[in-house]
Amino acid sequence: MAGLIAPTTLEQIRAASDIVDVIGAYVPLKRAGANFTALCPFHREKSPSFNVNPHKQIYYCFGCHKGGDVFSFVKEYENITFVDAVKRLAERANIALEFDNNPGAQQAKHLKESLWQIHEQICQRWQACLANEAAGQLARDYLQKRGVSDEAVKLFRLGAAPDAWDDTVNWAKSKGHDIGLMEQSGLIVKKEETGRHYDRFRGRLMFPICDEQARVIGFSGRILAGDEKTAKYVNSPETPIFSKGKVFFGLDKSKRALLDAGVAVVCEGQLDLIACYMGGVQNIVAPQGTALTADHARILKRYVEEVVLCFDADNAGQNAAVRSLDSLLSAGLAIRVASVPSGKDPDQFIKESGGPAFQQLIEGAEGFFDFYLKRLCATNDPATDRGRLAVLREFGEALHKTRNAVLIDKYAQKTALRLGVSAEAVRAEFKKATKPVEEREADEPMPEEESVAPPSPHEEQLLKLLLAGDEHVEWIAAHLQTDWLSHPIARRIITRRLDAQSSGRWPGAAAFLSEFQDDPAAQQLLSRTLADSRKIPNPEQQCADIVLSLRNQSISREMAALTQRLSQPEAGDAERAELFARQQRLRRQRSAPLVPLADEL
Repeated sequence: MAGLIAPTTLEQIRAASDIVDVIGAYVPLKRAGANFTALCPFHREKSPSFNVNPHKQIYYCFGCHKGGDVFSFVKEYENITFVDAVKRLAERANIALEFDNNPGAQQAKHLKESLWQIHEQICQRWQACLANEAAGQLARDYLQKRGVSDEAVKLFRLGAAPDAWDDTVNWAKSKGHDIGLMEQSGLIVKKEETGRHYDRFRGRLMFPICDEQARVIGFSGRILAGDEKTAKYVNSPETPIFSKGKVFFGLDKSKRALLDAGVAVVCEGQLDLIACYMGGVQNIVAPQGTALTADHARILKRYVEEVVLCFDADNAGQNAAVRSLDSLLSAGLAIRVASVPSGKDPDQFIKESGGPAFQQLIEGAEGFFDFYLKRLCATNDPATDRGRLAVLREFGEALHKTRNAVLIDKYAQKTALRLGVSAEAVRAEFKKATKPVEEREADEPMPEEESVAPPSPHEEQLLKLLLAGDEHVEWIAAHLQTDWLSHPIARRIITRRLDAQSSGRWPGAAAFLSEFQDDPAAQQLLSRTLADSRKIPNPEQQCADIVLSLRNQSISREMAALTQRLSQPEAGDAERAELFARQQRLRRQRSAPLVPLADEL
């Protein structure tokens, strides 16, 4: 995907996105000489080790070793893809991306922009109604009764939709919005029998639903008056900018807290989330309804490693917690469940006991399988054969989804104690609840991580010389063979640096850093090298000494391999003669002065 963005466009966006301005919008920077420093946003620290270099347009943390350019900062801080980071900076700089220029993409982009604009405008309309109009009085009374503060109303941009069939229809006409576009937005509905349009949201307290960039993409409306047949909540339908199963309410406000905590609290409704957030538990999100989808789980995995489910204590809420298991396990998330006492929802609990008490409740949340065992024993009578069999079957099926033998054995023992039977019998029943091993989907092997140990001092110094400027690059290219380098990451970087020089397309250090977006180990090494501001004394002599040393070290490694081969008894006379001859040639090379590679051919 990144290849769809032309290098010239990337450079245009980079030039329009000063790294100090961009990072300064996220974290407070302080000038320190020619650079800027801050407490690192990527790890907790008491003294600043995060460094921003405006001259090189890079950042680097000497504590956690994260570093890169303006694109990688936005990517890392916002926890998004490189392409999305480029898009955000392009939007900030008002620069069009080239892969958006085909007619289909332009049309889709224009539609989305129009829908974002309509949603933002109607959000402001409903905010004004709640704040100032008589039509918003019922909603104001409801919020006061529920103890929702003015601060929360403003922060979450709550509004009120007047109790009329055509308020939004007439508003759209006054704004000049196309009626067909308003249908696509989901804000109005066409009555097929008459062809007339009416408002989807009428007489409701309105909760704007935002995407991760805080753009309004949909609404959830709570009824304030009406008969029992009227739906308590009405949500926006699926539109080009809103997909219910891929959006969390509150994520635009909580994403930084999620990253900091490493844990996501998932609650059931908007008012619960607002109460939790205002009560100090800000690492919280709410799906649209109680269904937690696989897409929801994948979104959470970008931010956290663990989820605490805090749904309502009624059957619907508890069953929703159970249904969440498959999606969360598939995403590789650890799961706990917080149970609010006395059948209260989080909003009620916080109103009565306060935010710190709720925080303690979250911290003390039990593991999912402890919760599920209690749930199964509460809904199936463990004193009966039928109840015991149901518990064993359902619990065994859930446990084996973890594919964790230690966890399965642990809960076999807990289940045995709960049911008053032997652990061996429970293990046997758990095995019946699973498919045979040969029918299970094989686990994909985890790729081995490439070593990120630092290169040798010679290789690191050579890298610094190559990145400092162009003065010594041609000489190094003429005298260095990259296979003399033993560190794989340094070899990759240096090879690409020399290739860029020989082809006349060296983009500069910051742009060069962007070429390694898919190679975090290389980017880390590059950032550390670029962040080293110490001057190189006598660089010409250092170039010659380093390249000569790397050549001789490479020759020594090759000679050691030849010596080892010569010690093997199976080596024949002809092979041994060839090995001796190669050793002699290597000895002569090692004692010879360094010459341009072309002269050696």
